[in-house]
Amino acid sequence: MKHELEHFKIGHSYGGNQDWFPTFMMRIGGCGAETACDSSIYFALHRGLSKIAPENAAKLTKDDYVNFAYEMKPYLSPRMSGIDRIEIFIDGYAEFLRDRGESRLTMTPFSGDEPFEKAQETVKQQINSGYPIPTLILNHSNRKYKDYVWHWFLINGYDDSHNGFFVKAVTYSSYQWLNLKELWNTGYQRRGGFVLYRIYR
Repeated sequence: MKHELEHFKIGHSYGGNQDWFPTFMMRIGGCGAETACDSSIYFALHRGLSKIAPENAAKLTKDDYVNFAYEMKPYLSPRMSGIDRIEIFIDGYAEFLRDRGESRLTMTPFSGDEPFEKAQETVKQQINSGYPIPTLILNHSNRKYKDYVWHWFLINGYDDSHNGFFVKAVTYSSYQWLNLKELWNTGYQRRGGFVLYRIYR
């Protein structure tokens, strides 16, 4: 069965794109800020958390998105080692949420050290509950996933109706269906993981 969350478009772009950012460091290291921006826009449009995204979230232009990303930048700034731990993302985005006066959205880490089977179940639970999943991949031994190395992106769907369990990975204004077992088993000891959202009313 395939289950996909709604997202947003900016022109023909599926979500935001860090290639739009005018400064070098944000283009190469702004994936954490982009993932937080895309999360905020999703929650504003589809879960009623309007304070954490631009007022015109339903009709964003590319310039609007870039301006929003640079509002997010102080909370999730690019750095030499990257935003290379789940907790850095959680701490930065939580500070942004506090500054916007939004206390209902909470986050917990899910380590990349957890077994694939638990990761698969967690993806199902989060997507079925209406939560996109910020995902961090560090190194990966399979060249097929080179575009996801040391990279943050959103998972906003899954498909377990074919041979394997696939997730919808959203980044660079597009998406790909990736085999989660291959993606999760990076072949390296140090791994990334998921950020698990929850809204408390």
